[in-house]
Amino acid sequence: MRVNYSPGYTVPLPEGHAFPMGKFAALRHILERDGLISAQDIVEPGEAAWEDLALVHTPAYLDKLRHGTLDRAEMRRLGLPWSPALVRRSRLAVRGTVNAAWMALEDGVAANLAGGTHHAFPDHGEGFCVLNDVGVAVRVLRRGGWIGRVLVVDLDVHQGNGTAAVFTDDPDTFTFSMHGEGNYPFRETPSDLDVGLPDGTGDAGYEEALLTHLPQALARSRPELVFYLGGVDVLAGDQFGRLALTRAGLERRDRIVIGTIRDEGLPLALLLSGGYAATPELTAELHAIAHRMAREVATRAA
Repeated sequence: MRVNYSPGYTVPLPEGHAFPMGKFAALRHILERDGLISAQDIVEPGEAAWEDLALVHTPAYLDKLRHGTLDRAEMRRLGLPWSPALVRRSRLAVRGTVNAAWMALEDGVAANLAGGTHHAFPDHGEGFCVLNDVGVAVRVLRRGGWIGRVLVVDLDVHQGNGTAAVFTDDPDTFTFSMHGEGNYPFRETPSDLDVGLPDGTGDAGYEEALLTHLPQALARSRPELVFYLGGVDVLAGDQFGRLALTRAGLERRDRIVIGTIRDEGLPLALLLSGGYAATPELTAELHAIAHRMAREVATRAA
């Protein structure tokens, strides 16, 4: 499976910052160490063009990003300190998702070892999300006539408010978010299908909800391409999550999603989204589960 990764995905943050910036390099190391990818599978993306970002984001917001003129309130909402490296990092990650979508159309399944920044709105960033990578990828591929209908399966513990806002008036993009109902964001932007789960939901309740609603999302969307935001912050003990999945439950979740989508013959782009385990390395180990499940599904199909 081809994956997109750049050393530029990692930028310095202040000491003690909550965002696990080290997980991107750690995930690449784990996937190579365990033979899930080889060096020739890794594609290094360039930076997404500003004109491509403008397919989703407003000129005023992009100007503030480019010149570092976000005000204090905007910086607080974003949750990350502005720097030229952060802007470059965000543009690289967007391009990685664009590439992953193209590669999925060619190969069946592909990945970005970043992405899933689903709290980025057209006119602002929030919740550690600077740019909406899925929004830009869909618009770029549609502009080129590569895709029609798209399904976004967002299983991060936090509702995908920014992605829902990007596609509010887009009948050809179906947004499905299954998340903790009492968690951030405290004011949701409605997706096409939102499934809120109560705090403490464990493996059985989560799996029941997924098996009920994923087929509904597929039937209603009739997609030509699927993006999977496989956030691992659903795991018990996550710093910002309130659900209670075990590692075995997370494996079953990823196996269900990837197996169901690939059994339908649909191209699938895998994205990280959130995860805040005790260390960036442990977070990366959890993100690697989706790649293991993708290998398992591909081996079964062969």
